[in-house]
Amino acid sequence: MSLHNLKPAEGSIKSGKRIARGEGSGKGGTATRGHNGQKSRSGYSRKIGFEGGQMPLQRRVPKFGFTNINRKEYQGINLDKLQTLVDNGQITDTVDLDILIANRLAGKNDLVKILGGGELKTKLNITVHKFTATAKAAIEAAGGEAVTL
Repeated sequence: MSLHNLKPAEGSIKSGKRIARGEGSGKGGTATRGHNGQKSRSGYSRKIGFEGGQMPLQRRVPKFGFTNINRKEYQGINLDKLQTLVDNGQITDTVDLDILIANRLAGKNDLVKILGGGELKTKLNITVHKFTATAKAAIEAAGGEAVTL
């Protein structure tokens, strides 16, 4: 140890500037807040979307339409996606929510709907919330079973 490599103990020196601690700190007086005005006061907080008195965008844009609060959103899964999983060996003969969640095709709280996109060549027993008519026909044509939860 020598004079050129002496350092203060870890955590003994505070980093950051001490604002509003007198004129000698170099950050006294107005404490870097400028002069007067609303933003110089303590407790100031601007409302979300406030545009300085100009009519906010949220109020300028016209509103229209209707949002149904009881709408049910389904996670759609096409038949060709299921066929790909069969080809990769990730699915054998049954498909249920647990298998779809494990393969990241649906979340644990999702409602699942099987869609008729693509082709299904394998016999599968599928248990989900909904099926399209074309999907149900394709599953049964392949010798499988479509069970609605």
